[in-house]
Amino acid sequence: MSGATGGETQVGLAVAIVSVTAGAGTGAVPRVVTVRSGFEIPESHRRGDEPLPHRDALPGAPFEPERFRTLQDGVRAVAEDTAGLALRYVEQLYTFGDRHRDPHELFGGPRSIVVGYLALVRQDPLRGAGAAWHDLYEFFPWEDWRDERPHLLDTVIVPALERWVAAAPDEASRARRGERAGLAFALDGAAWDAERVLERYELLYEAGLVVEAFRDRDLARRAGVEGAMEGMGAGRVDMPRALGRPMARDGRRVLATALERLRGKLKYRPIVFELLPPTFTLHQLQQVVEALSGERVHKQNFRRLMISGGLVEPTGQFESQTGGRPAELYRFRRSAILERTSTGAVPAPE
Repeated sequence: MSGATGGETQVGLAVAIVSVTAGAGTGAVPRVVTVRSGFEIPESHRRGDEPLPHRDALPGAPFEPERFRTLQDGVRAVAEDTAGLALRYVEQLYTFGDRHRDPHELFGGPRSIVVGYLALVRQDPLRGAGAAWHDLYEFFPWEDWRDERPHLLDTVIVPALERWVAAAPDEASRARRGERAGLAFALDGAAWDAERVLERYELLYEAGLVVEAFRDRDLARRAGVEGAMEGMGAGRVDMPRALGRPMARDGRRVLATALERLRGKLKYRPIVFELLPPTFTLHQLQQVVEALSGERVHKQNFRRLMISGGLVEPTGQFESQTGGRPAELYRFRRSAILERTSTGAVPAPE
């Protein structure tokens, strides 16, 4: 297949497989499946002090058109082959095709285009070699506001962004950078918008504040590809510390897109029920919503929305537990999807 540069183009698939499990402290834990990436820098371009080549990556593989009728069939096979998971809820996110998004291209490999997907599952043991569940907020620690505004924002991110804004080459550039940082990270008293997940990550990348920005520019220099990463990290300031767990290639960009999609859909589609068992308590349901949104919701408003909105119905059974009053079990009313065009699960945050 020919790409824009006249060479071969490879079409791949990547999937963010998300689950939510019970946890202590802040409550439920949103998790994502990662596999190990084994990208090797060609020997001729190694420094000799390279870290281990393996990095967290989203499950993915080249698309095999002769094997699969649809892209989604390919994604389901990727999940089965790499993690041993059978997917239920799957939706396409976006097509990622930036030049040099795959470092192989810098060293003579094909142009890489990957179609990203989001999948929701109930957490099961993984069977694939190297596959693991990770807390999703390990990759985006600034996105979890359930207990309080993350300290990382005020101690690390905001000061670094202020230096990045100040380092702009002219007044117009400083104004643009300042506006973008203010909107993305709720500076100067602005309200935090939980859905700007991708915008925040890409801003940190452009400012050179995540490991991937350093890595990509370093690889481009060693490959001798002038301007390969132009505009990305070019105005960087010194990175004060690793901001979140890095991923291979543009894995965190794909994952940020998945989290943003999830948060947006919580407001108008009942996808949260894909992550719950057939029966659940309202407290469990609230914890799953909060885990994904990264914010606390008002308990009574949430329960009123779930019940009066017809999204759940009581089963007449109660949770078996020791001590305290047993909680009533509910189930999702799937007919609610047909009854309403907007069936969200997130009221206004507390």
